[in-house]
Amino acid sequence: MRLFDPHIHMNARTTDDYERMASEGIWAVCEPAFWSGQPRTSVGTYDDYLKTIIGWERFRASQFGIHHFCTISLNPREANNPDLADGVIDLIPRYIHKEGVVGIGEIGLDDRTPEEEKYFAIQLEMAKKYQVIVIIHTPHRSKKEGTERIISIVKESGIPEESVVIDHNTEETLPIVLQNSHCWAGHTIYPKTKMSKQRMVHLVQKYGAERIIINSSADWGISDPLNVAKTCQLMKEQGFSEATLEKLFWQNPMDFFQKSSHFNPDEIQQPCSIDQNKSWQGNTVLRGQEPVVQVEKNY
Repeated sequence: MRLFDPHIHMNARTTDDYERMASEGIWAVCEPAFWSGQPRTSVGTYDDYLKTIIGWERFRASQFGIHHFCTISLNPREANNPDLADGVIDLIPRYIHKEGVVGIGEIGLDDRTPEEEKYFAIQLEMAKKYQVIVIIHTPHRSKKEGTERIISIVKESGIPEESVVIDHNTEETLPIVLQNSHCWAGHTIYPKTKMSKQRMVHLVQKYGAERIIINSSADWGISDPLNVAKTCQLMKEQGFSEATLEKLFWQNPMDFFQKSSHFNPDEIQQPCSIDQNKSWQGNTVLRGQEPVVQVEKNY
């Protein structure tokens, strides 16, 4: 069975992670732009970061047979930096049409400041203009109130709600998203915080699989890039049908990403060919290993 991790920060992961993900059936990933763990000090460093996830990470994923897509944005945390925000916004039109870029994200709210709301609305307008999908970050604190405000801003923008995923939901916020919007409801499986595998099982049992998306995020903090595969396995063990698993871990992400005018579903239907003889700007993933070439994946 093919698996799609629709929100994972592979720039923070190793080649071992890519190998393990491929062996567990991860066929495709989407990498949203993200806060780097400390404040970026210039637009130039942000520019280099966007180039990395658009270029190097797409190449690196292909070297292990994984299709890589990304979304670009000014993240909500750094929307509060006046020396950075406008310059990053100016970068988005430069890169939004690059190969593999399917939308804008992560955007949304973190501390729920006026600056965050301002740049959230600006980037929703850009997503409307370019007809791409949006990945929205919900705040760690006051999540219920933050989610309700996010839904209000999305509705005010007029963007098609079906092209938006509101991510990092919990038991408290999932019914708010499902009942008060037509947005997709994303869930991030973490070892301790956000959402656990077992809690996710209970939510699908209660609410069903419609408009539900499951991801691992797997950033630079304590996280697990195999959590999509592990959640799928747990659901299988607890009696979910193959049709439900296919819907949750493949078809739902596919249906969501097809809301982007920049996503070609035909690209992802075939195995991602592997040729480790290739390089990206003179660099390879190899350190003396024999290159792997054209290994077909089975699913």
